[in-house]
Amino acid sequence: MARNFEFLVALLLAASIFCDAAIFNPISNSHRSAALELFTPADGSLKSLEETFEALRTFEVLGIDKKSGIKSYTCSAVVDTLWSPSSALKDLFQALRVNGILNCELNDEAFSGIASRLKDSVNNANTLLDFYYSIGSLKLIKDQTAYVDVHLEDADGVFRAIKALSQSDGRWRFSSNNPESSTYAAGIALETLAGVVSLASHEIDQSLIDTLKKDILKLFDGVERYDDGSCYFDEKLVDAQGNQGPVSASSSIIRGLTTFATSTSESLDLPGDRVLCLAKFFLGIGIPGNFRDLYHQIDALASLENNRVSVPLILSLPSSVLSVTRKDQLKVRVNTVLGSAGPPLSVKLMQIFTSGSKDASIIDQELKFDPETKLHILDALPENVDIGKYTFTFEILLHDSEHKKIYATGGRTKVSIYVTGVVNIDQAEIVILDSDLGSVETKKRLDLTGEETIALSANHLQKLRLTLELTTPFGHAFKPHQAFLRLRHESGVEHVFLVGNSGKKFETILDFLGLVEKFFYLSGRYDIQLTVGDSVMENSFLQPLGHLELDLPDAPEKAARPPPQPIDAYSKYGPKAEITHIFRSPEKRPPTELSFAFLGLVLLPLVGFLIGLLLLRVNLRNFPSATLPALFAISFHIGIGAILSLYMIFWLKLDLFMTLKALGVLGIFLMFTGHRTLSHLASTSAKLKAA
Repeated sequence: MARNFEFLVALLLAASIFCDAAIFNPISNSHRSAALELFTPADGSLKSLEETFEALRTFEVLGIDKKSGIKSYTCSAVVDTLWSPSSALKDLFQALRVNGILNCELNDEAFSGIASRLKDSVNNANTLLDFYYSIGSLKLIKDQTAYVDVHLEDADGVFRAIKALSQSDGRWRFSSNNPESSTYAAGIALETLAGVVSLASHEIDQSLIDTLKKDILKLFDGVERYDDGSCYFDEKLVDAQGNQGPVSASSSIIRGLTTFATSTSESLDLPGDRVLCLAKFFLGIGIPGNFRDLYHQIDALASLENNRVSVPLILSLPSSVLSVTRKDQLKVRVNTVLGSAGPPLSVKLMQIFTSGSKDASIIDQELKFDPETKLHILDALPENVDIGKYTFTFEILLHDSEHKKIYATGGRTKVSIYVTGVVNIDQAEIVILDSDLGSVETKKRLDLTGEETIALSANHLQKLRLTLELTTPFGHAFKPHQAFLRLRHESGVEHVFLVGNSGKKFETILDFLGLVEKFFYLSGRYDIQLTVGDSVMENSFLQPLGHLELDLPDAPEKAARPPPQPIDAYSKYGPKAEITHIFRSPEKRPPTELSFAFLGLVLLPLVGFLIGLLLLRVNLRNFPSATLPALFAISFHIGIGAILSLYMIFWLKLDLFMTLKALGVLGIFLMFTGHRTLSHLASTSAKLKAA
């Protein structure tokens, strides 16, 4: 455990910030970067019209201009799908959705032929998806052209046929043959019924609308909630549509709810906090890792951005960590889910809860609004706020009473705030005490702000005492999350001791007589290290204090042995020990004069040989006279001379292996030239005998 102190301190400082209620922030540039990455096809085009629409819709909401690039290769597929008489209802629906954004070149004749087919599909529909694709396509045609009749004559009958698939808990079935109900299907049904209301040639029966409004309220009774104030709709049905999950199911409900509210002029009487908690869910999931969930997230938030049910306002903080040392100001931002500015409003700090306590300080202080930064600012923290972890309670107050019918603020909003500062460290000292009398043997003051270290010595009959005082910038006692003293033996064995406290004073005493077994009777040098850390302590430290020479008695025969120390897995990649070669010393050589005398004796036979040739009057009459044979003869003699020279060089500097390589090459050359020379002499001798 002691080996991981550095990691534990860092983990404590980072992770503790995320232990409580999350801070919900509107859509940011991170979502735009994720959209460009997730919706960028590897082969240059998106796989289907459905995926193309999801990409276009996401880009449109996030303000990313990619329409022209996608239009160049998509419009041809849209036109082909809409003109083809064999296109499925789903393909027609997706093509019309894409065309609604790209505005491909289509005439009213194409829309007219599609509308006639879609009306027949509405009359013959048996499943919820058939109604959804047919009515959704007619609604899209209505939005894209005003010259094609898409109205439904029997809108009440279609409404009742769809309503027949609803369940008592507000959920819906995909077909009358499937008894299982689905939350995702409820969103599809609401969106489809909104299309029926929009396409109706006359007013829909009011009783049908009232019944549907009650179903919506029942649907929200089954919403799942988190402790941070967010909520979502779960989907447990697994069928041909697959497991949609909470993101797609919640997005479907929001899309259907807002679409239905837009198509009818009546209020749904849905509490604003229900819509706000759904918005918090989509903001709280961060950035999804796949394109479909990202589309559902962005589309749901875009539906909430401007709707007739309730527009949620999100309270967020640029920073949830405030430093009293730097005198940071508390800043609050209120925006819509997509980051747009909210209506005229005020923000009040109502209460402050201390971590771990249910008692609250009543503040009721209004924050000052800065029109340039659009932030609500509290210049100074309340006097009773010291460093620590707090829960601040804010309340949003709308200036215009009419805006209360449009925007949802959710009442009071609780946000976790971390107030940090530099902790004062005083009276830090380390003392060696006599075990019997308790008298001070050695006393050292500790400088925890510098790099000065101390050297101590002790035996098993003595004690070590470490003391220090920790106070906040306001002079109050401070208790950090971590306060440990570590002793590390030169063999690698480590021991960790908790530094306890009483008020401002922290103290730990090590009685070496009672610790000899824990120390495995290991005498020698121990490095001393002090660790003090907290998430709100800006000067947390892991400080080497120095070393202690500890003299312990010899270990008994049956005493426990130190545990084997773990081997660093990366040590095998480090530098290896240097290899030192020891060569055999050269043998003693004879004197130089003796060596030269021996050389003369070796050359003497050669001199005698040359003199003998002269005395015998050797002639060169048989030496070839023709050009080519003479060249081979000369080369042959040069080869003999080269071999003799190689022997001399071998004697002086070459080793045996290099000499053999060179001798092999010269031998082949000598064999070739000698063979040609002797062949010429034999041929000449044969001609002379024949003559």
